[in-house]
Amino acid sequence: MAGRRVDLDDVPTLTPAADAPRERRLSNVRRAAIAVWAVVIVFRTWTTGFAFDRELLLVYICTGLIAASIGRRRILQVLRDWLPFALILVVYDLSRGAATLIGTPTLWQVQPEIDRRLFFGTEPTVWLQEHFKLADPPWWEVVISTIYMSFFVLPYVVAGVLWLRNRDDWKAYARRFLALSFIALVCYAIVPAAPPWAAARCTPAEVAGGPSEPACMFRSPAAVPDGGLIGRMHTSQPGANSFVERISTRGWGKLHFEAARALVDEGQASVNLVAAIPSLHAALTAMIAAFLWRRVQSRWRPLLATYVVVMAVTLVYSAEHYLFDILLGWALALVVHAGMGRLETRRSRAVDERVGEDSRPVELEPL
Repeated sequence: MAGRRVDLDDVPTLTPAADAPRERRLSNVRRAAIAVWAVVIVFRTWTTGFAFDRELLLVYICTGLIAASIGRRRILQVLRDWLPFALILVVYDLSRGAATLIGTPTLWQVQPEIDRRLFFGTEPTVWLQEHFKLADPPWWEVVISTIYMSFFVLPYVVAGVLWLRNRDDWKAYARRFLALSFIALVCYAIVPAAPPWAAARCTPAEVAGGPSEPACMFRSPAAVPDGGLIGRMHTSQPGANSFVERISTRGWGKLHFEAARALVDEGQASVNLVAAIPSLHAALTAMIAAFLWRRVQSRWRPLLATYVVVMAVTLVYSAEHYLFDILLGWALALVVHAGMGRLETRRSRAVDERVGEDSRPVELEPL
């Protein structure tokens, strides 16, 4: 017998036949609540746009889970289980300025230098924007913007699906998500690092001493000599800007989602601007792929691998992260995933051993 821990909240309640009418009423209430929830989500999406704000998305998911839990699980369990996700978001938003408070200099020049060494003197963000950035957002920037924004949605959607389908898998996923996020937040506080788009706006003299939010960070890169710290573009496509710029949301303009683009741009400006090492975009993407790898059919695995690679290309092309940041994010994800797997295996074995000891027959001493 396997020593699996049983969560009493997941055990179906056996009700007598007399409770059948009550069960039917709860089922009808649940269906009505889900229908109302769906109507509200569709209405808000139609009138205010997609929920790109993670806090709002979390509210959407939790209210939907509460509606789906009527008559099945305790409603307070939803709040208890999802509170850690909300706390991580709050801590992340409050982490801006942590580097200044601690006094750690921000890294500005190390990352582009490492990327150049990895690519034999070529800076990959510069090269990609030289060859693929057009004057108007092409179709592939719609893909770029969609992939970039999926980071703010997919991890929580996966958590919601797991919460409904398999609580053990949900717990394992939540442990990895929270551990990965917490470690990344600690890294951002003690090793602040500027992203490529910021490096394109500043010169070495302007970031001497490693400031976390110098004035140059908030200006246009158009007039920065020699392309700033990231280096200048030697060529460009007809009509395209001949300097590296942040273009992770340009694709929304192609679809005329200007409200969504403005919301994302506003959110980007309000968070920790030097939270680049490691790339949490890359880390969470890799963690999700690794976690789901053995839980999905083999035909879906190439899609998981493709998602990880496309996210990396997206981050480099749009000047959100250096490749160095991404490699560190992947490494962190694999370490956390493997480490949690070992801890879970040890705990499972310990439970099996305790169950085995408890199930041994008791030998009675002769009188």
